[in-house]
Amino acid sequence: MRFAERLTEVRRGFERSFWVANVSELFERLSYYAAFASLARYLHEALNFPTERAADLSGLFGGLVWFLAIFGGAIADRLGFRRALAIAYLILAGSYFLLGSLGAPWLAPVRDAVPLVALVTFVLMLPALGVAMVKPSVVGTTARASNENVRSIGYSIYYTLVNIGGALGPFVASWVHRHLSVENVFRVAAASVFLMFFAVLVFFKEPQKSGDVKTASLDLTLRNFVRVLGNPKFMVFLLIFSGYWIVYWQEFITLPIYIHDYVDGKADTERMLSTGPLVVIAFTVAFSVLTQKISAFRAVLLGTLVSMVAFAILALHSSIYAAYATLVVIALGELIQQPRYYDYISRLAPAGQQGTYMGFAFLPLGIGSFLAGRIGGALLHRFGEVQHRPQLFLWALTAIGLGTTFLLWIYDRIVKPSEAKTG
Repeated sequence: MRFAERLTEVRRGFERSFWVANVSELFERLSYYAAFASLARYLHEALNFPTERAADLSGLFGGLVWFLAIFGGAIADRLGFRRALAIAYLILAGSYFLLGSLGAPWLAPVRDAVPLVALVTFVLMLPALGVAMVKPSVVGTTARASNENVRSIGYSIYYTLVNIGGALGPFVASWVHRHLSVENVFRVAAASVFLMFFAVLVFFKEPQKSGDVKTASLDLTLRNFVRVLGNPKFMVFLLIFSGYWIVYWQEFITLPIYIHDYVDGKADTERMLSTGPLVVIAFTVAFSVLTQKISAFRAVLLGTLVSMVAFAILALHSSIYAAYATLVVIALGELIQQPRYYDYISRLAPAGQQGTYMGFAFLPLGIGSFLAGRIGGALLHRFGEVQHRPQLFLWALTAIGLGTTFLLWIYDRIVKPSEAKTG
């Protein structure tokens, strides 16, 4: 097919709802990563939480999103994508605004009546409700509002826009933090998703196509949850792979604090966090070609190893350049393993349960985020603030990562025969 013909197919192959949903996802990711990039330092420096508590709360912020995503699809299917997206963006706008206003005078009566940690915990839980509905709504819209011959391109567009949003978010956070204040990072994030609330109401039309497979009901989702728990090999894999995310999420939770306190107090930690998404955007196609002949699990194993040794770079040489190199290597490992991770899980899934298994593929991200905050905060406090040997914090993260890689290798040696039967 000639390029001009293919371009025509792409131009005509997507309904308007596809573009509205995916552009709104770009702004949602921008808001999320802007907030995430500033959150740990905001809690630590502006709200005066100790390192351990700030890291723990930051992990809560990231972890809930991936747990609730399991049920977000059922909720979105019941409400419809248009209504789910509008409600989600309204929830997100209010949540981010409250998060940036935790120290505001008008919230003083609430702060006096409720312990600050309880108030912050409650507010940090709210964005997860919104994000959990956005993701299945956008992915579902991509499926329903795309012609079959361009649907794969639609998902590529979705993935690209997600990473563009992930790259822009820390840049926005950096600019706002430097020129306004860290509190205003969250207010800008609120304004971004509030704009998407109106965009959905005005421009989004519910996509409908015959033969669509509906998202499972909440009752069926709960029953499938029990069925997944009854597969010990799969659960073991998810638990082991959570180790990858315990280390990975440190770049958002503890690394900004580490760099600010132990490397360079003037470092622009928000802007640094754009490094990973930019690397992913630049090299996704190249790495897809390079790794296509590697088996799914070998790619997961190799990518995990690459990402997990990244923190050793900063441990060996404490500088801003080493910090950037660490972020680049983490992203390279992500490029190797992340697409093949979902391929591997699809091969583990029994016939007729692929959808359920793919939903639970997000669990390691949630488990990892919850544990990342608690583990990372405790390690940074112990080695940095108590022992005054902060490099040991980075070596501890490297050890967790290498331990995860070794456990994955053992898992593969044990499970591989049964995987071959189900694949």
